[in-house]
Amino acid sequence: MKHQSEFGRLLERFGVIAAAVGALSIFAGASGAQAAGLLDEIKARDFVHCGTAPNVPGYAFTDANGDRVGFDIDLCHALAAAILGDPDKVKLSKMRPKDGFPALQTGQVDILTHRLTWTFNRDNGTGMNYTRVMIYDGQGFIVRKDLGVSSISELDGAAICVAQGTTVELNVADFFRTNNLSYNIVSFGSQEEAQIAYDEERCDAFSTDRMGLAARSLGFKNRADHVILPETISKEPIGPLVAHNQDEWADTARWVFNALIAAEELGVTQGNIDDMRANSQNPEVQRLIGVTGDFGQRLELSNDWAYNAIKAVGNYGEIYDRHLGPDTRLGLERGRNALWTDGGLIIAPPFR
Repeated sequence: MKHQSEFGRLLERFGVIAAAVGALSIFAGASGAQAAGLLDEIKARDFVHCGTAPNVPGYAFTDANGDRVGFDIDLCHALAAAILGDPDKVKLSKMRPKDGFPALQTGQVDILTHRLTWTFNRDNGTGMNYTRVMIYDGQGFIVRKDLGVSSISELDGAAICVAQGTTVELNVADFFRTNNLSYNIVSFGSQEEAQIAYDEERCDAFSTDRMGLAARSLGFKNRADHVILPETISKEPIGPLVAHNQDEWADTARWVFNALIAAEELGVTQGNIDDMRANSQNPEVQRLIGVTGDFGQRLELSNDWAYNAIKAVGNYGEIYDRHLGPDTRLGLERGRNALWTDGGLIIAPPFR
């Protein structure tokens, strides 16, 4: 019996050891699965799949040549250049917000570069993570001039066109209730549908982000017949989203976007980047574009990842000016989207 008891204890100890080894194997397997995550999948398939807004001038739209262009589209090209060395290795899928969220959550797309506001509810419990703010905006209202109003406070009892699946409807509700104004929401499946309905006079006002109003009003039958009211009723920090539990991919996307901003801060442009790589003595410039340091290795990319992204699309300011700035149809000044050094809110963490 004594020998049997000792034998039993040996078996028990062996079982504990085996269980521990098994647990370590599971942990190692999970770590390996995480390491072999979406970034590796993107490299293997050789393209980045981005969900974008269907048709917003300046941000994501189809130009006269049939090409998809815009601020949000360039963010996708920057990712492809950084990861794959080729900005054209992208797949661009048009998605309304209500379709884009489940597409990201189920892995149908790698990232949403859509104009989507960072909120508590979107960032928690939805299976999605924001990368960083790329545009600071705020919600406004556009009305027909013949309505005869000059302030949101005069919209008591108005019918307001909005898109479903956005923060717009909740912001309208908060503002009108806080100010004891009555209203009637007329909601549609997309911003484009809401825009068309407003232009067809099915409601008194159309509400969305002010920069979005500037873009979408270009599609009105007669833009001169409308006016954007002066008030801004919300803060709208807007940025790309990725899925939860893809930390490596989230880090890569975040730092590619940071690199575009840092390039503007440091005076690195699409046109001078080769000269900067050859001649700049600024240590942060050298680290940013891969002359020194091991930032590429840390992201599991080539050390010229940021150089490739900036060379492909330019720095943040160049992207903004090309698609949204004063010399475009939208004619938008930088405002709060200026660099922090110019009194704006746009800032990149240090490359060190």
